[in-house]
Amino acid sequence: MPMLEIKNLRKSFDGLDVLKGISLSVEKGDVISILGPSGGGKTTFLRCVNFLEKADGGEMVFDGRHIDLARVSGREMREVRMKTGFVFQNYNLFLNKTALQNVTEGLVTARRMEKAKAESLAMAALDKVGLAERASYYPVQLSGGQQQRVAIARALVTEPEIIYFDEPTSALDPELTGEVLSVMRDLAREGQTLLVVTHEIGFARNVSSRVCFIEGGVMVESAPVEEFFGAPKEARTRAFIQAITSKEV
Repeated sequence: MPMLEIKNLRKSFDGLDVLKGISLSVEKGDVISILGPSGGGKTTFLRCVNFLEKADGGEMVFDGRHIDLARVSGREMREVRMKTGFVFQNYNLFLNKTALQNVTEGLVTARRMEKAKAESLAMAALDKVGLAERASYYPVQLSGGQQQRVAIARALVTEPEIIYFDEPTSALDPELTGEVLSVMRDLAREGQTLLVVTHEIGFARNVSSRVCFIEGGVMVESAPVEEFFGAPKEARTRAFIQAITSKEV
């Protein structure tokens, strides 16, 4: 049974259908990259899956538990979020807290963990992303790449079953992008389940186990990475790959 299954997810804003019945299955250890043009619904899909937006319809099966996405309760949201992590485009760090405090915040406030234990786990997470020596730094004292790595540590510290990444490198210049992608590659090698909305084609091609293409609120194609880039079935997917590949040259 898949770790996570999304069935027929639908979402509209002001009468405009943004997601038109998207389905996706995620197995433990999968690294799934979601590609597609801007405005196609990728981020909205990810936000609905983690209840940052409320879906208008659809079903989620998480660890065998069935959830009606249009009628999800606060308790169901909390129970699923306890098993997931989310990394935003723009870090979403508390500017008045140090890197260590940003990583411990959720452990102490949401999970009622003792401060000493939370700090021990947070230091281990910061060390994992190469920032243990910057634990006492505030976000303003960190580069964008370092801030995003703190955000990844914050997601990691709860030992989530799956981590969602929403365009984690879109706000970074190429040099800083590399350090964030390196951390993500390490997580993938260690077997962490990742669902990544991204424009980073190299990451999608070289790290993913599966790639999805979303456009116009529809899942145009979903396939193993070799098939997606080597023999896509849909003409629209082939055109998209040709366009993005030409930009790499």
